[in-house]
Amino acid sequence: MSAPQARVGVLGGTFDPIHHGHLAAASEVCAALRLDQVLLVPANIQPFKRDLDFADAHHRLEMCRLAVERDDRFAVSAVDIDRGGVTYTVDTLTDLREQLPDASLYFITGADALQRFDEWRDAERLTDLAQFVGVTRPGHSFPELETPHAWVEVPALAVSSTDVRRRVRTGAPIRYLVPRLVADYIAQHDLYAGGIDD
Repeated sequence: MSAPQARVGVLGGTFDPIHHGHLAAASEVCAALRLDQVLLVPANIQPFKRDLDFADAHHRLEMCRLAVERDDRFAVSAVDIDRGGVTYTVDTLTDLREQLPDASLYFITGADALQRFDEWRDAERLTDLAQFVGVTRPGHSFPELETPHAWVEVPALAVSSTDVRRRVRTGAPIRYLVPRLVADYIAQHDLYAGGIDD
């Protein structure tokens, strides 16, 4: 009798920096869909953000690792950073499918991103590579989209990477918006003080 397929979530993003909203989304989807693991996959360069300045890839990757190092449900993949260039979901999922041929992949993304799904590279191939999970805040309606295989509500957290960067630049506290180890890393490496912003 063969072992059941592993159920692996894939949460991609710039993670500049990773914050508790990202982790809450990963946790809620993991529980709702009974996933065995969620991979956080920092993008090298996102296609919709290629003209923006952001922290170096090695910093973003390390912040993700620090954020999840004490939670066995989560792991970090450098597949997109290792590939280099602009990150497209189709490449992420193709590479992960090669690395995890026996896993069922669940790609986790926000409702706002899914509303632009037809703009994604090779969109017609994506649903063959993974099941899509849309996340939204409680009280927000689920968009009428054919793409998601599941919708999951995530507790409303008024935190964004943009806000974290602005707070660092202005000297406002970020403790409790990001994991403590991430806050310490940002301070240690003097990230975002130079005005990286959207």
